[in-house]
Amino acid sequence: MTTRTHRRWWIAGLVVAAYLVAAYLLVPTLWRRHYARHPALADTPRITRTGSDLPGDPLNVALVGTRQEVEAAMRAAGWQPASPLGTRADARIAESVLLDRPDPTAPVSTLYLFGRREDLAFEQEAGKSARQRHHVRFWQAPGETPGARPLWLGAATFDAHVGFSHETGQVTHHIGPDIDAERDLFMDALARGGWVAERWRIDGIGPTQDGRNGGGDRYFTDGMIDGAVLRAP
Repeated sequence: MTTRTHRRWWIAGLVVAAYLVAAYLLVPTLWRRHYARHPALADTPRITRTGSDLPGDPLNVALVGTRQEVEAAMRAAGWQPASPLGTRADARIAESVLLDRPDPTAPVSTLYLFGRREDLAFEQEAGKSARQRHHVRFWQAPGETPGARPLWLGAATFDAHVGFSHETGQVTHHIGPDIDAERDLFMDALARGGWVAERWRIDGIGPTQDGRNGGGDRYFTDGMIDGAVLRAP
């Protein structure tokens, strides 16, 4: 091998090594720091609140994109927008649960973050009725990311069955305890829908083995928030 050829191989090796370091170490770290320093995250609690000001479901997902992009990404993932609470919607979900009939847009209970109820809510039925379903609530964080796109913080959980709240006695859905599995299912569904341009991860509530939400349901989690930057149309 000539000296010139050896030098070319050496340079090519350096380029490949630089790419690997940048793509798999530096860039993911920068993405994580980038969103961890978002102004809204500095003061935002990592857990939602109920209408009675009890701890609700933890934040475990986040998206960067416009409202229209979030809605399009959810449709592509096979999730439907939840209907607003109201007499007609409440009657439909009661009929769905009692008679085991489908209701793919059943309403979700209200949770609060930033002092307001969720801005968006989506769901996906897991059985014949609204008794079991995957669902997620999103709140738009104040301000914008450096790319001038909104940041949405969300809580994804699985409604395992209907019963009475352990705290208030009210009729409610009870969530499955493994909220990390629901977070992962949600993020994988988004990726399959073709709308995810970048994935990132930041600290959430931290590792929790015996957490309780406003209904008294137990949950466990590694305490991380998984995020995605949505692909612009």
